[in-house]
Amino acid sequence: MNIPLMKNSKEIISQMSLDEKLAQLGSYWVTELLTDLSFDEQKAAAKLSLGIGQITRLGGATNFKAHQSAETANQIQKYLIENTRLGIPAIIHEECCSGYTARGATIFPQAIGVACTWEPELVEAMAVVIRQQIRSVGAHQGLSPLLDITRDPRWGRVEETYGEDPYLVSALGAAFVEGLQGNSFSDGIIATAKHFLGYGLPTAGKNWAPPLIPERELREVFMAPFEAAVRESGLKSIMNAYNELDGVPCAISKQLFRKVLREEWGFDGFVVSDYWALDEIIRTHKITDQASQAAAWALEAGIDVELPAWKQYKDPLKQAVETGLVAEELVNQSVSIILEMKFELGLFDDPYVNPEKTRKHFDVPKNRALAREIAQKSIVLLKNEESLLPLPKDIESIALIGPNAHASHHMLGDYSYFCAMEGMLNLDEDNNAYNIPTQGTLNETDASVLIQSVFEGIKAGVTENTRVRYLQGCQIIGDDTSSFAAAIELARNSTVAIVVVGGKSGFSDNSTCGEHHDRADLHLPGVQENLIKAIYATGTPVIAVLINGRPLNVSWLDEHIPVILEAWLPGEQGAEALADVIFGDVNPGGKLAITFPRSVGQVPIYYRSKPTSNLNHHGTDVEYEYVDLSNKPLYPFGYGLSYTTFSLGALKLSQAKTSEGESFTLNVDVTNTGKVSGSEVVQLYTRDVSASVTRPVKELKGFKRVYLNPCEKKTVQFTVFANQFGFYDQDMRYVLEPGKIELMIGASSDDLPLEAEIEILGDVIEIEKQKVFFSDADEHSSVRRIN
Repeated sequence: MNIPLMKNSKEIISQMSLDEKLAQLGSYWVTELLTDLSFDEQKAAAKLSLGIGQITRLGGATNFKAHQSAETANQIQKYLIENTRLGIPAIIHEECCSGYTARGATIFPQAIGVACTWEPELVEAMAVVIRQQIRSVGAHQGLSPLLDITRDPRWGRVEETYGEDPYLVSALGAAFVEGLQGNSFSDGIIATAKHFLGYGLPTAGKNWAPPLIPERELREVFMAPFEAAVRESGLKSIMNAYNELDGVPCAISKQLFRKVLREEWGFDGFVVSDYWALDEIIRTHKITDQASQAAAWALEAGIDVELPAWKQYKDPLKQAVETGLVAEELVNQSVSIILEMKFELGLFDDPYVNPEKTRKHFDVPKNRALAREIAQKSIVLLKNEESLLPLPKDIESIALIGPNAHASHHMLGDYSYFCAMEGMLNLDEDNNAYNIPTQGTLNETDASVLIQSVFEGIKAGVTENTRVRYLQGCQIIGDDTSSFAAAIELARNSTVAIVVVGGKSGFSDNSTCGEHHDRADLHLPGVQENLIKAIYATGTPVIAVLINGRPLNVSWLDEHIPVILEAWLPGEQGAEALADVIFGDVNPGGKLAITFPRSVGQVPIYYRSKPTSNLNHHGTDVEYEYVDLSNKPLYPFGYGLSYTTFSLGALKLSQAKTSEGESFTLNVDVTNTGKVSGSEVVQLYTRDVSASVTRPVKELKGFKRVYLNPCEKKTVQFTVFANQFGFYDQDMRYVLEPGKIELMIGASSDDLPLEAEIEILGDVIEIEKQKVFFSDADEHSSVRRIN
């Protein structure tokens, strides 16, 4: 029998036992409540008698179709409401890095590709689709976006990030949060920003390894996207990182979660642990061998919910409370936050969903169209010698060669449903916690929406008279060259060879990128570069298409191959999008969200460096050179070519001086000077000329992707706020200092032809509470250019 309906968390907590409170801090895998993919009331009775805070991965740990997920969600909520003393519904969480990780859900390009669109509006639209799909099946929280700044392409999870720059990551992350959470939690999904903090710069690129980041850099760069998401977008959940910071595992850092997140930023949501992170306090960080101590430290730090299973916050935390190791009031605080969120989600009013309504959200044409648009706009044209692209659709013959040319699931990121499920095993709750218990037999058709391979996409894009032939040539990894001869012969007898190379993302042992798949070398895996060299030697023009989750060292390709396209992991519509670009139906306009190194020895290499990074041995500002290599990147941040050309007009600055709390504008005309429609990303960078601490040589402070027809001109107006130039001074106060700021506008971090200068007036002033995260960028006008 339920206690009569209560109206707020305080009232509920007053009626709860300690065990019932602790249950709200935990989660159960949905598979722990199922038998043969059906809800099992006997298992529920054993697990849910005290209630539960969360349910883990309704769609992501089963092969449920959408309506089955919804039906199971309803059964779980009905059981909790009707068969537990307090009748508290559960929050159900899911993964959603490149789309909802569930059978039949839309698979968007992986995050690093999405970042190369430089279009926050597209990111928000993508998140809206994810929200609709997740909410329709009865789930309420998505474990995204990933807001880690990454500058080391050796790290396997680069693909899940929005790249190297705090401004770009902040802008795209804020858009994702707003799209996922919506205007109201009556139909919104709780966004979960991760991983807090410093996870994206592990030592030597090794996942979980300690980052070596000084405090000023930690705050100005690595905290920035999280702070923007909290203070600008109302983010409601954050996940801790696995790593340590200066000897303190993030999962027990009161500095991060109590002081910075709650006290400084005013965060009012809840903090969830990364999967099994509380176990790692004991197992990998080795700072205690007592589970009760680990649980107490985590709760004291501010971790409100243990995911994915209820373990450390069950008996160990109960012991910690009963022995006085941690105060029960801290338990009450976390329970209160969780219950208030359940009220806000409307779970106490109506926790159920209509399974039939899932059909209008899954694998529908408008979602496929959006996935295709994002894929099109994510592709970066790195090289196009003698304008080889676009190819005519009636070209005589095409050879499609390479390990990624006819492998549709290689188009997907690691947390897409197929790739995630490929690496999982059918295990029960007694097996190793690192293996996710799943239920249901899967094959490639079950585990994904329909996805074409590049070969199939190219065949569909040409005329009926064009011969398109395929040969794999080699595997992703391994040293087998036995198919080289056939590949060479095929290329020699074709008008052009499209060689599709790169990696494979996922959790399986044969993956080359994704979580736990870090690399010491950045060349193409296996013998793929040798394959390209052999095909190049035939004299047939070669187009290299890179499908991979990280920047690779493609210096040889850049020197010899006429065309290079970076497609990243383009998702379910990636093949169609590539065909659109290759045959000119779409003009590529993606810009790199991360720097491409010439050699792994340059890593970490990124545009936002300090002045001394490029000095030669005389200490002068002459281009630095290693003894054996240039210090310049192969392709800089913000770089990307087009099938057309653009010119930038004179930069017009609204004023010469500004001060705290004020804004100013910069106007620049952009003209399409070519013969086809296309887009240009107008990028604004700044440099503080005379700060009291060293500042980066340039910092992105605004951008706008502009679409123009041939001969069309548009004016982009940036509204920049003086408080955007704040920084942490020598005393670690966030201040605005008087002085001159250089303003630079162009098409990449290394192509900034327009310059101006503005002076900040006034005294040094602390502006911690008056931070401004973003400039405004608008298309101010549009006219036809007169020839």
